[in-house]
Amino acid sequence: MVLQLFGGISIGWRDILDITLITLLFYNIIVMVRQTRAVTAIHGLLTILVAYVFSRALGLNTLNWILEYILGSLFLLVVIVFQNDIRQALTTIGARRFWFTSFFRKKREHPTVPLICAAAEYMAQRQIGALMVIERNVPLGDAAERGVKLDALLSTELLINLFWPNSPMHDGAVIIREGRIVAAGCILPLSTAVAKRDYGTRHRAALGITEETDAVVVVVSEERGAMAVSIDGRMTGTLDAVKLPRVLDSALEKKI
Repeated sequence: MVLQLFGGISIGWRDILDITLITLLFYNIIVMVRQTRAVTAIHGLLTILVAYVFSRALGLNTLNWILEYILGSLFLLVVIVFQNDIRQALTTIGARRFWFTSFFRKKREHPTVPLICAAAEYMAQRQIGALMVIERNVPLGDAAERGVKLDALLSTELLINLFWPNSPMHDGAVIIREGRIVAAGCILPLSTAVAKRDYGTRHRAALGITEETDAVVVVVSEERGAMAVSIDGRMTGTLDAVKLPRVLDSALEKKI
């Protein structure tokens, strides 16, 4: 099928498919880099590009030569600057094998959410620090290897015992997968995107693992007894007993 447009331009079904796929590609790229460090880096690259155009137009030969040399290695520069974002994007794409299934998936409740929320509320009231990592599409085997393997059925009481002060594994994170506690006392990578004064070690660890994977992390602050959730490298802030289950249900509903 070929469509005739104004000016005698013909568009076939392949052109329509090509435009649609490119549109979806750019849309997903914009969604992935939105509100991340990549946005600032893109602004910097655009500034260099604009400077190159003006230096060439004004005849600033030395500056133009330097910028041309930089832009000549643009592909390598993009890989170096965006290596973490590229890795996260490829991981996300690989985990979401069947995007179309989300349109047919019915909304359902997650049985682990009430157990996790009950444990978080109990520990928040007593200012017991906790770090609970819920695995979604991206496997967390590497993080689990850095802890003590348990493979135990998830329960509120077990979570509280694992994070109880002075217990052997209370300082690390708990990895939760499909209603089971895979490992405890796990060491997570710390985020470098925030200043040390902004968050404590637990919050930076929660941001770090969600920057690299699609996990959902529940954090209980030992100093303030506040509950927060980290998703996609962003911290939701202080949550109460009503908002916490809603945030978790909404995040886990995106799992494919």
